[in-house]
Amino acid sequence: MDTTRILFISQEVFPYVRESSLSKLGRYLPQGILERGKEVRSFTPRYGIISERRNGLHPVLRLSGINLVINDTNHQLTIKVSSIPQARMQIYFIDNDEYFYKRNQFVDKAGAPYPDNDEKAIFFARGTLETVKNLKWKPDIILCSGWFSSLVPMYVKKVYSNDVYFCDAKIITAIFSESYKGTFRNDFADKLRFDNFTDEEIAPYGKFAYTDLMRAAIDYSDGIVIGEKPSLINEQVLKSIKNSDKPTLPYPGGDTSSVDAYNKFFDKFSPKTPKKKV
Repeated sequence: MDTTRILFISQEVFPYVRESSLSKLGRYLPQGILERGKEVRSFTPRYGIISERRNGLHPVLRLSGINLVINDTNHQLTIKVSSIPQARMQIYFIDNDEYFYKRNQFVDKAGAPYPDNDEKAIFFARGTLETVKNLKWKPDIILCSGWFSSLVPMYVKKVYSNDVYFCDAKIITAIFSESYKGTFRNDFADKLRFDNFTDEEIAPYGKFAYTDLMRAAIDYSDGIVIGEKPSLINEQVLKSIKNSDKPTLPYPGGDTSSVDAYNKFFDKFSPKTPKKKV
């Protein structure tokens, strides 16, 4: 039987950024799933706060140099990689000088959201998917964690729906308490239209504030994970999950035993999981 392939698209990965429930999931879940016999690839943004020297990041030239066109403007994609020796695992970093160089994650020094966070989210989603294609690696399951990965389900189901690498992939979104405090710019809908989204597909999500982004991610996902205690998560987002009637993994806890819960949940979506005889 072929090995199930799982693509992890994480907003944060510890220890490259501060420790949190979200960053710890990005760090330890791929390792745990790898140890349980599945094949994994892990992607995260290369925020400007991540020290390349201290964390051993280096560019992958054969994967870099692609130009991604966002709203009719070229943006060069750079891929960097770092290894976690104790996990026998590599982390791929999506980078671009304009969007990430010498910058915090999402807010400036005064605490104001960067105006181009909308384009950064598109760049991260498309940059990850294009890199996976260049790796010639076809995932069976894609796990998106954190609001910054919330556009990935829409892009997979619409822009990449006929792509041989993603047409059969099942998408799971992991919901956390960390939210986006701003709203995307007024012309964000135009940027989606440039990528061939229709007005009918854009209209339900208003101005793409945090709750709109998460509702879009939920709508285009095949399954949902409650990544933290429900009491910490936005009530509107929890309501969207309930209304979606999607298969949902309740909060599995924060210890290592949660890996088994994730693994069993993944198996529900894997075409390579043997079916029980009736």
